[in-house]
Amino acid sequence: MSITITLPPEIADEATMYAKLNFRTVQKQIEYWCYLGKLADENPDLPLSFIKGALEGKAECERGEATPFEFRTQ
Repeated sequence: MSITITLPPEIADEATMYAKLNFRTVQKQIEYWCYLGKLADENPDLPLSFIKGALEGKAECERGEATPFEFRTQ
């Protein structure tokens, strides 16, 4: 579903800057911020850096870049 929203110019400008820095469209940058905000709201005890790290790890797994951790038994 697509909807039109109006953002304050300061937020639109900042989203444009971050989109360029992260090689995203402005729409994808705003979606990313909304997704992070939703996850942070749903997990108030977790630091944002942990949430970002978990998302990065998930993306690495989806790209096949992760290696399984081997538990050693004594």
